[in-house]
Amino acid sequence: MSLPLPPPAVPSGCSAHSLALLQATRHQLIERLERNESFWLYAYGSLLWRPQFEPAEIRPARLWGHHRALRMRSRVNRGSPDCPGLVFALLPGGSCVGQVHRAGTDEAVQQLDALWEREMPNGVYTPRWLRCHTPQGQVTALAFTLDPSHPSHTGRLDDATHLSIFRHAEGRYGRTADYLHRTAQCLQALCIDDAEVSRLVRLAQRHGLLPGHDGS
Repeated sequence: MSLPLPPPAVPSGCSAHSLALLQATRHQLIERLERNESFWLYAYGSLLWRPQFEPAEIRPARLWGHHRALRMRSRVNRGSPDCPGLVFALLPGGSCVGQVHRAGTDEAVQQLDALWEREMPNGVYTPRWLRCHTPQGQVTALAFTLDPSHPSHTGRLDDATHLSIFRHAEGRYGRTADYLHRTAQCLQALCIDDAEVSRLVRLAQRHGLLPGHDGS
């Protein structure tokens, strides 16, 4: 027997495109739950240090084929339309070490709706179900990726541009610089080495935009 689909939720502030993606992803999730599969979410940025839900289980996980990059413009969460900030995205190539979070089955769809309001107000990310490798075996998790052809993809930025964004960009959840710093602190605590994240933190520290400059 199929699980009943809860009434459609309409997260506040989401675009029509985002809501269409939500409906498609909800149906995919329901199909997974009907097959007695779990709802796993791949965390690689702020979801590591501010999980959307209280996970029933957390595992370290490596995702092959995508890498973490601070190359997505943020006009809501960490910036504004007049001064866009940056947030992490998963871009094609390489690999990324993060975590997978498992939601309880009874609350999976409701948690997806809440996650959408946080991560997908403008529908910039491309949500995908991707295979993640964990010490306990492979799981398929929902991950928020970015199409390199999307207008919100910045491409490679020079240091002067990064510094201007770190200095000025701020959104509903705070500054881009603080977002970067918090993510770097969490990666360090989890013993996850990300050379580019560490380099950007040192850049911001050398210019007095983050605490912890050591003079190097």
